[in-house]
Amino acid sequence: MSQPAHPEIDDAAVDAALAAFDSSRAWAMVLAAFVGMFAVYAVAYSFGAFFKPMVAEFGASLGSTSLAFSVTVFLWSMLGPFTGHLTDRFGPRLVLSGGAIVMGAGLILTARIHHLWIGYFTYGIAVGVGIACAYVPMVAVVAGWFMRRRNTALGVAVSGVGCGTVFGPPVAAALIQSLGWRTTYEIFGVCSAIVMFACGLLVERPPVHLGSTSSLRFGETIRSPAFGFLYLSVALLSLALFIPFVYLPAFAHDRGASEVAAAALVSLMGGASVVGRLGLGALGDRTGVVRLYQISFLALGLSYGIWLCAGSYSTLVMFTLVMGTGYGGYVALAPAVLAHLFGTRRLGTIMGVLWTSTGIGAFAGPPLAGAIIDYSGSYRWAIAFAFVAAMGSFAALLPLGRFEPRRSD
Repeated sequence: MSQPAHPEIDDAAVDAALAAFDSSRAWAMVLAAFVGMFAVYAVAYSFGAFFKPMVAEFGASLGSTSLAFSVTVFLWSMLGPFTGHLTDRFGPRLVLSGGAIVMGAGLILTARIHHLWIGYFTYGIAVGVGIACAYVPMVAVVAGWFMRRRNTALGVAVSGVGCGTVFGPPVAAALIQSLGWRTTYEIFGVCSAIVMFACGLLVERPPVHLGSTSSLRFGETIRSPAFGFLYLSVALLSLALFIPFVYLPAFAHDRGASEVAAAALVSLMGGASVVGRLGLGALGDRTGVVRLYQISFLALGLSYGIWLCAGSYSTLVMFTLVMGTGYGGYVALAPAVLAHLFGTRRLGTIMGVLWTSTGIGAFAGPPLAGAIIDYSGSYRWAIAFAFVAAMGSFAALLPLGRFEPRRSD
């Protein structure tokens, strides 16, 4: 297949770039992305382990405490276009270094708060900015460095999110039991900052933007019907997606699981998501990414039905495995679907715009679920809400199969 013509790129630059793709340098970008995402998401998705200690110390409601996490997701989602644009323009090193400073300092400040509302700023800004400076820039870098094995490379890179989710919650729970939640946040702040700085030193922008098959400009892309369906679907999914990360440990603990066993459920979701990211990412190199993307959303929706019917710890384990696999496929395939439909030019900015839909859903989802739990005295209605939202996200993707990428002549 012929590549679209870019007048600003001469033949020598194209030849050099082609030699660089799939090379050791390209895979070094994958390693940096994996490690960076591991660090920031280990912090973010361990929030469930901090949840009950913070509720107890501040005497806050479930909804108001979960708002700290919602602010975090809202910020990392809404800042995606900004960090994506900075990466497209200046490269990823500056963005990652800035995120390291903010995340480390914010988590250390969170360890010193005496009012929950202050944590909305310290924790919310720290982790929100940290992930915004890691996820979209690093995914865009990996997508830009690969042509033939892009889906596989993206799957490996974003599996850092899942591995961080496996590692973070049980480590946080163990540290909280022995050191308290404040000291644990100090440790997380220092470690995450060091790792992000190291990744910032390793990464570099792709040689050239090759592999783009789309003739759509940026404005046409975000106004296209295909992008609209993607945006709606992610917004609906995000209403449900983050609810188990906040409430599942408390749900399991209230039903007799130990603190560590309850936190381990989030780790199981992370482990299953690694399988989804690696398996479906690699499979996407051989089959259609759009269909696999739709299947991932269907699995996510059905998983909440399992949680709704859960009456034992083993059923909760089943929920985490199905939910995690679908979640991993969604995260791994979303950048590949964007590259498939719209190309890789300005992919960081386009991806950032798509992730703003995550912020809209995530900002509302966990607090709304907490309000439902506080009002009804039961988790069931909140889980039912998540099930309806997740199935709605799958329905929104059904028309996507009609759209094919526009190719340049």
